Amino acid sequence: MRIDVFTLIPEAFAWIRERRPLAAVLGAQLELRVFSYRSTTPLSAGQVDDEPYGGGPGMVLRVDVVAAALDAVYRGVPEHRVLALTPSGRQLDQALVEELAQEPALTLLSARFEGFDQRILDHLCTDRVSIGPYVLSGGEIPALALVDAVARRLPGALAEGSGELESFSAALGGGLEYPHYTRPAEFRGWTVPGILLSGDHGRIDEWRRERVRSAT
Repeated sequence: MRIDVFTLIPEAFAWIRERRPLAAVLGAQLELRVFSYRSTTPLSAGQVDDEPYGGGPGMVLRVDVVAAALDAVYRGVPEHRVLALTPSGRQLDQALVEELAQEPALTLLSARFEGFDQRILDHLCTDRVSIGPYVLSGGEIPALALVDAVARRLPGALAEGSGELESFSAALGGGLEYPHYTRPAEFRGWTVPGILLSGDHGRIDEWRRERVRSAT
């Protein structure tokens, strides 16, 4: 799989390359490329945004700047899915993550401040994706969240079996994962549920299923 990210802050994606799960699949299951709009902008002095028509605060990412970036990499709008990270998009949930993880290639478009010229959303992308009903200063954090969520669903990203029983998985019926405990068994009077120390795996499984039902 290949994921291309177009951004104004390419350095924001440096650290994720060195951390699991991404580090485990880079070069094998995943190719991650990051492009700066400023490298291909047709405007002088690296300009990429402008004041909105009609007035108002903030700056808007220009459609010609994004088109030039796509032209430079793909010689036009690519045939695979192009996702704009925007509050108006489909909310990123596990179902969408699983869907995107099956794609051979994805392009992510990130903007900052007032966001995209509407013509970018209308003509240069296939999907709009949001990570929640709130506003951030830019699309870099949503793009990082999407890359991480998709990467961990690729073969080899996680230890065998660790991705099967987790929140929103099919094995848990799409529910929330049960609580986890580890040593020490008692700390400041806070104790681990005794059933988890019993060694009775049948009762433990039932306890966990009940916690999934109650949490969900």
